[in-house]
Amino acid sequence: MDEPHEKEVEKPPAQTPLLDSNQNQTNDQQQGEDENEGTHLDQILQHLENFLTFLGFNQSSLLRLALSWIAFLLIGVLLPVLVLELSKCSGCEVYQINNFELDIVASQACLAAVSLVCISHNLRKHGIRRFLFVDRHSGYMERLHDDYIKEISGSLRLLILWALPCFFLKLGREILRMVYINHDAWWLSIAISMAFVISWTYVSIISLSASILFHLVCNLQVIHFEDYGKLLERESDVLVFIEEHVRLRYHLSKISHRFRIFLVLQFVVVTASQFVTLFQVTGYSGIITFINGGDFAVSSLVQVVGIIICLHGATRISHRAQAIASIASRWHAILTCSSNDTSQRRNSNSVGRLDAVNTLNSLVINYSESDLESLDYIGMPTNTQLASYLSSYHRRQAFVMYLQTNPGGITIFGWTVDRGLINTIFFIELTLITFFWERP
Repeated sequence: MDEPHEKEVEKPPAQTPLLDSNQNQTNDQQQGEDENEGTHLDQILQHLENFLTFLGFNQSSLLRLALSWIAFLLIGVLLPVLVLELSKCSGCEVYQINNFELDIVASQACLAAVSLVCISHNLRKHGIRRFLFVDRHSGYMERLHDDYIKEISGSLRLLILWALPCFFLKLGREILRMVYINHDAWWLSIAISMAFVISWTYVSIISLSASILFHLVCNLQVIHFEDYGKLLERESDVLVFIEEHVRLRYHLSKISHRFRIFLVLQFVVVTASQFVTLFQVTGYSGIITFINGGDFAVSSLVQVVGIIICLHGATRISHRAQAIASIASRWHAILTCSSNDTSQRRNSNSVGRLDAVNTLNSLVINYSESDLESLDYIGMPTNTQLASYLSSYHRRQAFVMYLQTNPGGITIFGWTVDRGLINTIFFIELTLITFFWERP
């Protein structure tokens, strides 16, 4: 009788190494997949950093700082100004273009300089990972790396989507002007047009890249808030919800602090540029055509697109942060109603209990497992259970009130960037433009 017992005891050690080896292989495969995914994200971030370095945003050393601003002054400022000065023609009426384009070059250079100063300062201070909140210590890398890759790739496609039409519009305008305005040599016309196109493309890509980078930061936070909405399905502890929301609000406050100067200066430069354009156009006694005033349309298009991209990113994350209160209120209402229905059915027969179970199981979102487990108990609720239910209810109610009074969002010196602020900006700009347009 003892020998069979000893044989049965000896069997598990023979099988344990096989199970351990299988588990180790599974863990190694998961670690390999995580390393590959992390490597893919690292490659995407490296490509983004190289692109920003090429544009001059990476000013982490004195050499890069000097090269960045020298390239900006040479290509973005001196090149178009020298070409305009060398191509002056006092007897040509069409060269009222020169007076127009000097103002355009100044506005584009100011906007690009604002972008370089603000973005390069943040990148130099925080680095690309902390700047985008995708560093490995943030706690999101393991489950959100695919969404990170998708958003970063989408931001690069967005830049191409907006830059290419503007580039072709600028190129078409320069070709028309080259055909319309005859110089002493054809190569001189081509050189002037190419100089304008290169300078315009350089400063426009800088300003658009800064706006899209801010849009990318906001979109990455949208991913975090969407993951926070799913947290209500995975957890039931209210303190976990509050701690995570405080963390997300802290990230939004950091983003607002980093970009508030950039957004304000961008609004000021674009508004001033539009006023200068309005004064130039209304003060010109001749006919405005695409030849002499086409750059106004092209530069205004780039500036307005940059503003729209920034406002879209800021309002999207602000509205998503404000919508969390609605999601939490729905979660609180479902749990409260489910708990009431459960307490009313505890004295019913088994058929009633099965109906209650089926009703709860039919819900798409399972917010808490405690309510489902309580259906198996048929006894009368005790004072301890009632106190626990009331305590859970008050915690959820406090959490909902906390979200309603702390919505969060992107702010500019206390002003939340949402639809209300956008409507205010739009009507102020429209009123000013209408006022100046109606002046005698």
